[in-house]
Amino acid sequence: MYNSLKNLSRLPLTMIQSLAKGVGSLLFFSNSSARRVTELNLKVAYPELNEQQRNTLVKASLKSQCMTYAESIKVWGSSPEFALAQIKEVHGAEIFINALKNPNGCLAAVPHFGTWEILNAWLNQYTSPVIMYKPSKNKDLDRFMLESRQRLNATLVPADDTGVRAVFKHLKQGGFSVILPDHVPKESGGIYSNFFGQNALSSTLLSKLAAKTQCSVVGLTCIRRSDLSGFNVHVIELSQDILSKDLKNSVDTLNKEIECMINVAPEQYLWGYKRFRKLEGGRNLYK
Repeated sequence: MYNSLKNLSRLPLTMIQSLAKGVGSLLFFSNSSARRVTELNLKVAYPELNEQQRNTLVKASLKSQCMTYAESIKVWGSSPEFALAQIKEVHGAEIFINALKNPNGCLAAVPHFGTWEILNAWLNQYTSPVIMYKPSKNKDLDRFMLESRQRLNATLVPADDTGVRAVFKHLKQGGFSVILPDHVPKESGGIYSNFFGQNALSSTLLSKLAAKTQCSVVGLTCIRRSDLSGFNVHVIELSQDILSKDLKNSVDTLNKEIECMINVAPEQYLWGYKRFRKLEGGRNLYK
């Protein structure tokens, strides 16, 4: 598989995107599990859509999800300079540069939205982040990702208590880290909070780190341009309520901010992820 990933990454980006769009169409018309999960998620997230509008969004989402995975493979197999060349516009760069000046450090909330792997090369122009990393169960894929990420200035730490301590220490020294805030955590690492109308178990990690350190917190997204001519990076100044000692208030605010980021281009969110499998009252949207 490792060699297959290498070979795929050597194809032109436009060809990789075309192949991925084709796979997305197949997932839509074959009534795949990816389609079913995406449909369920979009039905609860955007209940105002009629059936035709929802089907259009589901199809666009499946194509986009496939492109995100394929684009990530291309980025992993290419130089950082290639990733930087794909960025056509950066919105809010001054917000990021100012946030890095905070002596208490800076955290970026990066949801599973757009093509987030391109952000690594852009970030490394300004800072040397400490980032928590959970190895893939597929050893070949894991090796391929690690080779790419270790070409950059990032320090990778395990996604466990050791990693959390390393990130906390780095922030206290004025450093920078990235947190993916929209995964389903373990019960011990989350509280129930509204996310797209569902009272879903939501991660408290970013909120706890922000409250303890009083670091800067920004949102970061990398959105594919509609004409596939490249990508736009957006830096978003997030609400100061995320720094609140009131954990519920912080997580609620963060979820609202993530929703706003996603609503810019909802088809580019990873709606195939079972985000609502742990809802309040022991409910699971997918059962």
